Amino acid sequence: MSHPTRLILFCCLFALFLPNLASASAGGEIGSIIENFVSRQFPDAASHFWVVNGTQWDGDEMIVDINAVIQPKQQPEPVSSRFLLLIVAGKLEGVQSVPLDGQPECKTDEA
Repeated sequence: MSHPTRLILFCCLFALFLPNLASASAGGEIGSIIENFVSRQFPDAASHFWVVNGTQWDGDEMIVDINAVIQPKQQPEPVSSRFLLLIVAGKLEGVQSVPLDGQPECKTDEA
């Protein structure tokens, strides 16, 4: 089995358990928010999964760094995308696309 195939299989298995982990840590809302975002962002995908790369908390604000892997219809290879989601008080308030190989620079607002 090739390395990319193993990675995709691992991510699929991990994605099955990740929503439950996110639900346990954030009252069940974070996994649903991410799933709803990915489903709306790629409505024509044959399938998809997502992986949380990291989170940052500041009071009732949370930044979630995710990779979304989409299997487009009629295409043999999946497509990966990366996003930062701003969740405030349990609602998705902002989204930013981030390069897959880049490091996002997240910091709190300065007055």
